[in-house]
Amino acid sequence: MFRTGWRKQIAFLAALTMTSATWASGGGGGGGGGSGPAIDPAMQSIKQAIDAQDWDGALGRLQDYVVAHPKDADAYNWLGYASRKKGNLDDAFRFYDTALMLNPKHRGAHEYLGEAYLQAGNLAKAQEHLAVLDGLCWLPCKEYSELKAALADYATHAAR
Repeated sequence: MFRTGWRKQIAFLAALTMTSATWASGGGGGGGGGSGPAIDPAMQSIKQAIDAQDWDGALGRLQDYVVAHPKDADAYNWLGYASRKKGNLDDAFRFYDTALMLNPKHRGAHEYLGEAYLQAGNLAKAQEHLAVLDGLCWLPCKEYSELKAALADYATHAAR
């Protein structure tokens, strides 16, 4: 019994350390960076375009970025985000799927894909991604909380 608890604690600490390092380096793809190591100047420019809601600018820069970084799940997640915000759900779904193919545990992609499904009126698929996030988040995480809030908001508006 002690061994099992000890192993779970080590796994938890390892995951927490990796998560902290990912967020500090600007990873996660859901929005937040930190004040960790320097961010790639191209990604800094992309983040500025996203923050300014310049979806066309962000999409152009991101498309160039993924040519040079074809296995960057965060970049595909941002492509999905910018496409969804621009109103192009078909592209958004394609980009989120690519992000999840590259990293099936990408919490930002699960959150944003769930939100895209809500935009498309597919409550069941959005709930599936909330369930995935529930399994990925050991402690309450931002992505789970935000998708859960989006689902609650969706239910409130559907009831009207």
